[in-house]
Amino acid sequence: MFLGRENELQFFEDKYNASGGQLVVLYGRRRVGKTELLHKFCEDKPHVFYSCREVADAKQIKTFSERVLSSGIPAAKYVNVFADWETAFRSITELPSNGGKKLLIIDEFPYMCKGNPSIPSILQNLWDETLKNENIMLILCGSAMSFIEKELLSEEKPLYGRATGIYKMNEMPFYDAIKFFPNYSYEEKVLAYSILGGIPHYLRQFDQKLSLGENIVKNTLRKGCVLYSEVEFLLRQELRETAMYNTIIEAIALGNTQLNDIYTKTQIDKAKISVYIKNLIELEIVEREFPMLSGDKEKASSSRGVYRINDNFFRFWFAFVFTNLSDLEAGDSQGVYKHFVSPQLNEFAAPVFEHICREFVRKLNREDRLPFRASKVGRWWGKAYRTEITTAGKTKRVSYETEIDIMAADKSAKNILLGECKFRSSEVTQGDYEKLVGKYTSAKSAKIMYSLFSKSGFTKGLEKNKNVSLYSLADIIKG
Repeated sequence: MFLGRENELQFFEDKYNASGGQLVVLYGRRRVGKTELLHKFCEDKPHVFYSCREVADAKQIKTFSERVLSSGIPAAKYVNVFADWETAFRSITELPSNGGKKLLIIDEFPYMCKGNPSIPSILQNLWDETLKNENIMLILCGSAMSFIEKELLSEEKPLYGRATGIYKMNEMPFYDAIKFFPNYSYEEKVLAYSILGGIPHYLRQFDQKLSLGENIVKNTLRKGCVLYSEVEFLLRQELRETAMYNTIIEAIALGNTQLNDIYTKTQIDKAKISVYIKNLIELEIVEREFPMLSGDKEKASSSRGVYRINDNFFRFWFAFVFTNLSDLEAGDSQGVYKHFVSPQLNEFAAPVFEHICREFVRKLNREDRLPFRASKVGRWWGKAYRTEITTAGKTKRVSYETEIDIMAADKSAKNILLGECKFRSSEVTQGDYEKLVGKYTSAKSAKIMYSLFSKSGFTKGLEKNKNVSLYSLADIIKG
C-alpha cells in the first residue's frame, strides 16, 4: 500500500500536464522511496519504465531496446536492438500516449552513464534539437546523489540548464511516516519514528500485528532480519574504509558532536575525519547543525557547529545493535532488548521528539497559526546569564552554556518563539517554564513568546499561565 508523498506526486502530475517537453531529474539517497513513487505516478498512464543495471554498455543498450520496443512502437517491426543511444533516445517520440505525454522513466540513470560517459552529451544534443519541442516526459532518477549533482546538474556539464524540473527527494516527514502505524498509541508512534525515521523501506519492516517491543526484537535486533544488516550493507555499497566510518558514526551516536570530540574519541587524523564526515553528509547520514540566528561568519568556523546523525535508524543501530553485536550474533535479541534497549528507549527518543516538535511548529507556521510568520525554525545553544549573590552579599552576572529545543524567528528577529520539549513520564511544571524564560536574554529588543511541549501533560498551575502556549502529545500528533 502506498502512503504519503502527496507533494511529490502533485509535482510530477503538474509536470506531466505542463505544455512542451519535460525533462525531470529525481534523486535522493537509497531506500527513500524514489522508485515506488515513480511507479505510483505512472500506474494509470501509458509509459515505459526502465531500471538500469551495472552492466557493460552493450548489454545496457540491448536490455533498454527490449524494454522500449516491447511497448509496441513502429520501430519494433524492423529492429531488435537500437544501433546507438541517439537512436534509442529518439524513440521516445514514438511511445504510446493515449492523448497524454509520451512517458519514459529511467531509474538508476547513473549506472547507464557509468557504462557510457557520453550519454549526457547525447541527450543534451537530442534535447536541444528535438525532444524539448515534443509532447514527451523523460524522468531521470538516481540514488548516487554526488553524481547527479556534480555530473548532471553542475554548470559545466552537458545537461546543465536542460532539466525542466529537479526534485531532491528526502525521507518522509513525521506526519507521513506515522501513517504506517495506525494502531499504535501516540507515544508508540513517536518511539517507532525515533527508531525508523522516515525511510519507507524501514517503516514497512514493522508488522502492525506485533507490539512495538516485539517489532524491535524481531525486526531490528534479530540476526537475519532485513534491518539487522541494513546499515552495514548500505555503508559497504556507498563507501570504502567502512571500519573508519563505523568508528566515526559510533562516536557521534554516543554524543561526541564536535570535531575535536570525535578526534579524541576515535584518534583518527583530523584532516581525514573531515573528509569522512563530508562523505557522510553527502549521503545524508550525518548533518552539521548551527545555532539558530547564526551568521555566515559563525557557520564558516569549524568550532561552532555540531555534528549529529541525521538518519534515525543509523542512530538506533549504532546505539543498540553495533554496541551489542556479540550478544546479538549469539541470538540473544531478547536479552539485549530487555537490558539495553527498553530501559533507554525514552531517553533515546527525546532528541527525536524535539525534532517532531520543530516539525509541528513549521506546520503551524505554514497554516498561519503562529503569532507571527517565522522565516526560520531550529534549535539554539549558546551563553545565557544569571545573577548570583557573592559571599560578601554583592550581586554578580554569571554566564553559563545552555540550549533551547525550539527557536522560531521572523526575518528581522524582532519576534521570537522559544520552546522546550519534555519526553518524560512526569508533567511539565511552572518551574520548567521559568527555566525556559531564563535561558535566552541576549535579544532584549525582540518580543519573546514561549511554548512548552509535553508527553505527559502539564501541572494545573502551569495550565493557568497565560504567558505560555502548551501542547500535549495528542496536539502534536494530530497536528
